[in-house]
Amino acid sequence: SGAMAPIKTVLFVIAMDQEAAPFVAAEGLAENASVKLPMTPAKVFSGEVGGARVHVAINGTDTAHGVPAVGTVPAALTTYAAIAELSPDLIINAGTSGGFAARGAKVGDIYLSSAVRNHDRRIPLPGFDKYGDYHIAARDAVDVHRLAGELGFKTGVVTTGNSLDATKQCMDRMGMAEANVKDMEAAAIAYVAEAADVPWFCVKSVTDIVDGDKPTEEEFLENLGAAAESLQKALPRVLDAVAGKELGAIE
Repeated sequence: SGAMAPIKTVLFVIAMDQEAAPFVAAEGLAENASVKLPMTPAKVFSGEVGGARVHVAINGTDTAHGVPAVGTVPAALTTYAAIAELSPDLIINAGTSGGFAARGAKVGDIYLSSAVRNHDRRIPLPGFDKYGDYHIAARDAVDVHRLAGELGFKTGVVTTGNSLDATKQCMDRMGMAEANVKDMEAAAIAYVAEAADVPWFCVKSVTDIVDGDKPTEEEFLENLGAAAESLQKALPRVLDAVAGKELGAIE
């Protein structure tokens, strides 16, 4: 069946240059001038790694404000355009995240997503409440629990919102969702991947502790470099475990 075809094209979607740069450099990927993702400032870096064609799509720099285009809307646009242009067999959303000490997260931990959901889409109307949460469980195509076990990573629920900080309502919702890590893109990328019927999972490096006592913005900036290095060590191992394998046989 088509679902069992080997993974030949892997697309990494990464929000910030700073998160992607060490991995792009380590794998010798080059900026791909032939790929333009329309209506986005995104950049694509491409190369051959371990028998797979690897693309890294980075959201790019926001044209109005000159900072990395983080958040769900740029992530969705980048993913949508990259799927249309590159036809990936697998999408991996890699990046930094906040972790929850209450559920065992420490700075530098690497998590693979067992599910994604949204904590800042609060719509308390019948049916719309579930739409707001938009819980998507990891797809069967990739056994993230086995993969994490093999690579020595953790697995958990990635919860997405468009703020770096968290309101009390956000904290309550993330608690009820038993969230392990919090980011600003994963649920949007998963939504687009599901719409396109492309297998996906997330690889998240913890930069800060959401339920800790340090201000998130200070801790994030302090640990961003270390988290990017941690991703650079993790991502080639993830890639090695999936490249050329048949979906359903990844473990």
